[in-house]
Amino acid sequence: MDNVSNKSKRQGLLLYVAWVVSLVAMFGSLYFSEIKGYIPCELCWFQRIFMYPLTLILGIGTFQNDSSVKRFVLPLALIGGGVSLMHYLEQKIPGFGGIKPCVSGVPCSAEYIIRKLGYIV
Repeated sequence: MDNVSNKSKRQGLLLYVAWVVSLVAMFGSLYFSEIKGYIPCELCWFQRIFMYPLTLILGIGTFQNDSSVKRFVLPLALIGGGVSLMHYLEQKIPGFGGIKPCVSGVPCSAEYIIRKLGYIV
């Protein structure tokens, strides 16, 4: 019986941590675009499309202590992570951005935050 309750507590804690991470990511992206005025590029928008629903789904899963939300969260996180990896490669590897150029006015190869903070790779 203790093994089952420990597993349930651990899953609940992991859900909570995932939800907090998604909240930080969502509010961080909103802060940089709405308060700091950084215009998101096209790939940033696609990342947000996959990231924002995670906050809602993980929040519901956390408060209902329902770890079955992982079947909805995992595909969104994997696809969004793939877009994020492509965006990172476009910023760091010269010539990689030729796959599909961004057309929203802001180049996807621009690095707003990384150069200002200096410690993010």
